[in-house]
Amino acid sequence: MTEIIHQDAGAIPLSAGLMLQSLPSPVVAIGHDGNVIEANAAAEEFFSTSRTALGRMSLDDLAPFSSPLFSALERLRNTGTTLAEYGIKIGTPRTGGERTVDILAGVVPEQPGSIVVVILERSVAQAFDRQFNNLQAARSVSGMAAMLAHEIKNPLSGIRGAAQLLETNASLEDRELTRLICSETDRIRSLVDQMEVFSDERRPVMEPINVHTVLEHVRKLAASGFGSSIEFIEQYDPSLPYVEGNRDQLVQVFLNLVKNAAEAIERRDVKGKIALSTAYRPGIRMQVQGSDKSVSLPLEICVRDNGPGIPDDLVSSLFDPFVTSKESGRGLGLALVAKLVRDHGGVVDAANVSDGTLFRVLLPLSTSSQTEFDD
Repeated sequence: MTEIIHQDAGAIPLSAGLMLQSLPSPVVAIGHDGNVIEANAAAEEFFSTSRTALGRMSLDDLAPFSSPLFSALERLRNTGTTLAEYGIKIGTPRTGGERTVDILAGVVPEQPGSIVVVILERSVAQAFDRQFNNLQAARSVSGMAAMLAHEIKNPLSGIRGAAQLLETNASLEDRELTRLICSETDRIRSLVDQMEVFSDERRPVMEPINVHTVLEHVRKLAASGFGSSIEFIEQYDPSLPYVEGNRDQLVQVFLNLVKNAAEAIERRDVKGKIALSTAYRPGIRMQVQGSDKSVSLPLEICVRDNGPGIPDDLVSSLFDPFVTSKESGRGLGLALVAKLVRDHGGVVDAANVSDGTLFRVLLPLSTSSQTEFDD
């Protein structure tokens, strides 16, 4: 007689259960009555719930009432084949909030009416696609920045100098105009200076870095300035390996993300909260463009806020240059974040969650840490 994981009629065979546990994607098995009969470790992490607690839940606890997942799984039971559904809403406040995922599902022949559901997080796949899109956008901005620096900054200096000369012999009314010319040329020059950062293609000096020291430095800077009224929550994996990075640039990346989160919270009348978290995700890899090689991006650093979220029309282009939801924003802060993360061989993505916005940065291990893990 085949052993089973749980001693009940709805459990799945031990060999199948062991295979589920080995998968990096969240997997749950749903019985004929809609109750969870099995879940792997990735599902525990995805739903922020223990395997035992998941075993006491039903499909109603895992997906919102309006989710098309219910009708999709019912069709699957009727056809007895497999299905793939994309852009499905899954998760409830009880299980860490609602997220958009892709679903692969199939029936369990040994257990009539039972279904195995594989959950694929869209944000990871989309982050890889956006990485390449951001690369093209960054290259466009790099070329534009180099052109602007050469063709505009020198004439701006001449215009400003001429305005200052005119001001010495101008009437009071005309002096206001010359000062306006000076202030506007200064504003344009400042914008060009910001864009010049994108034209710097030099590889930063890298070294093994404990990202927690970077996050702690960012938290202190924020708490003593723009984030003084915000509650910071730290959820760190103490065993996280080192990242191969440039400390100053990583500080700039996470300071920009935290500042962006703080500014978003200001637009919402709530007690501000920003959660900084780290985790090790060994199953995440990215294909290298133009190559058959892939790189591992196991280091996950998240910045989560309880602001109003990202407008739907900006989600797909949030890291593009000149895209912003702020009235006075220039749309270069997150574009710079994307460039610096790309220079570190990683990806950055953002998504709306149940109570705000989640920014996630995925980075590779340092060379020394990789050697240790390989050994």
